[in-house]
Amino acid sequence: MGSRLELTNAIRALAMDAVQQANSGHPGMPMGMAEIAEVLWRHHLKHNPADPHWADRDRFVLSNGHGSMLLYAVLHLTGYALSIDDIKHFRQLHSKTPGHPELGITPGVETTTGPLGQGISNAVGMALAEKLLAAEFNRATHTIVDHYTYVFLGDGCLMEGISHEACSLAGTLGLGKLIAFYDDNGISIDGPVQGWFTDNTPKRFEAYGWHVVPDVDGHNAAAIEAALKAAQDVGDRPTLICCKTQIGKGAPTRAGTAKAHGEALGADEIAATRKNIGWEPAAFVIPQDVYQEWDRRTAGAAAQKDWEARLTAYAAVHPDLASEFKRRMAGELPAKFATMLAAAIETANTKGETVATRKASQLALTQLAPQLPELIGGSADLMGSVFTNWPGSKVVTHGAAGNIVNFGVREFAMAAITNGLALHGGFIPETGTFLTFSDYSRNALRMAALMKLRNIFVFTHDSIGLGEDGPTHQAVEQTASLRLIPNMAVWRPCDTVESAVAWGAALQRRDGPTTFILSRQNVAFQKRNPAQIAAIARGGYVLADADGGKPRAVIIATGSEMPLAMGAYEQLKKEGINVRVVSMPCTLVFDAQDAAYRASVLPAGVPRVAVEAGVTDGWRKYVGAVDSKAGAVVGIDRFGESAPAGELFKYFGFTVENVVSVVKNLQ
Repeated sequence: MGSRLELTNAIRALAMDAVQQANSGHPGMPMGMAEIAEVLWRHHLKHNPADPHWADRDRFVLSNGHGSMLLYAVLHLTGYALSIDDIKHFRQLHSKTPGHPELGITPGVETTTGPLGQGISNAVGMALAEKLLAAEFNRATHTIVDHYTYVFLGDGCLMEGISHEACSLAGTLGLGKLIAFYDDNGISIDGPVQGWFTDNTPKRFEAYGWHVVPDVDGHNAAAIEAALKAAQDVGDRPTLICCKTQIGKGAPTRAGTAKAHGEALGADEIAATRKNIGWEPAAFVIPQDVYQEWDRRTAGAAAQKDWEARLTAYAAVHPDLASEFKRRMAGELPAKFATMLAAAIETANTKGETVATRKASQLALTQLAPQLPELIGGSADLMGSVFTNWPGSKVVTHGAAGNIVNFGVREFAMAAITNGLALHGGFIPETGTFLTFSDYSRNALRMAALMKLRNIFVFTHDSIGLGEDGPTHQAVEQTASLRLIPNMAVWRPCDTVESAVAWGAALQRRDGPTTFILSRQNVAFQKRNPAQIAAIARGGYVLADADGGKPRAVIIATGSEMPLAMGAYEQLKKEGINVRVVSMPCTLVFDAQDAAYRASVLPAGVPRVAVEAGVTDGWRKYVGAVDSKAGAVVGIDRFGESAPAGELFKYFGFTVENVVSVVKNLQ
């Protein structure tokens, strides 16, 4: 039988061999955290390699994602569908072992990590999901939601500001099923961290309200075991286990140095390491007895079978709850959702209200949310401005479950935590802040798009229409920059009907996140026929057409600028100039339509003018180059000013008269 030393050395060997073969990667962390991984993955982590998506599995997050070979090693050793050939192809094109862990690429990977600090923040969301689902579905004699979220993280994660945001909130909410192992090796890329990271980390986390186990020998299995059991005994607070480790442990000249962090050890150092740790097998060879000791397939299958029996017993007593739990975890919307959505759209169309689109969004939410228990809302201390709550919604606290989270002024953490909620399953998160502050959360938005998460980000106060708060708060470039994120559906609806349709599209989307761009100021309701309402879901459609014959020009508009486009349409019509108005609330969706539909909306050879209170470059793909006489953009390519919104729109040329003039000047 393989000894514990052999089992941990298997991780070290796979890590250094894979990095060496790729001539790229980070061997130091896997070699330094091998003992911690062995204790957790072989003795505590509830998982089934044959079913990585089992609902009640423990979640494991490698927040220090550069150490991906540690995760790949334990996934391979414990029996996941990750072969030794996959390990050999570490960091190669289309391999199952990319440079950083990626959701959907490697079985057993729970989240894409690498941008430091976001993994621990995702884990906060996962632990929050477990707590809320347990409160909703568990009953006195039937427990079907009962799992931990475990995290590995390092100095880099703790230096990133997002870790402060997320871990502070985790303590406030009392997420007792969240246990993090801190790899305290004192080394980062530039060397020993004393020159730039001297925080008293244990005291910091104690101040957050965490349970802290300090000064654990990260290479002593008994010490790690004792710390982990102590963490599991604390149910009302998350735990940080501070493990003193040596980066690159076992490497004779690289251990404990920055050279071990992010580069291959080299053939000579690897040979010396093998001798130093007593590992005799050749590269990528694991002895059969070591495989047997690591294999968790039998134990994992038994654990899942036990849970499935408990779920069956639960279903016998609580059939409706069991059915709802299965639906939620499968990510399926209620069977009546299409009817619900149609009713919300019909209500919006019948009432025809002229309101701010942030309010239009809440009106749709008010109709849909009470029938969608999976919806969990929140805001970054702006609930009264962004309207991501609804009548009857309840705030989550340390001691009470709910469906609204007060994230505080923590935009980045809010986005990353809700990514964790979406990753866990059972919830569709929707959260809000001002559009200009989307920049604070941008990398988490990017990660949501990269992971294809069903997450909804509401951004209000979307332009110079914010008015007196001035250019610091007036979003000029943010809408365009969000549209540049691949796989991010950005909806900028112009009224209550488009807002309801946008909510329907966002809730039904299962392959990526959605962003809403919403106004502070009121926007006039637009009348439509049934065909036009149906066409909104295609991202762009003809809202008003020329009276007979080919239009002189096409005016494309979104959001709060739609009344300008319609006003110009009416003025030009009076002057005998027929134009078409196209509403394009979502360019991503419109661009995905077939060529025939796109041509029917934007006919070739007809000059185009785009109208949006933001930077102009993104609209050039529709109207042509800046020096073209066949197209123009009425936009703003500078920062705004502090003044009432009405004055600003006139000052920057967002008037019917200016749009009319621009159309007339087209050739």
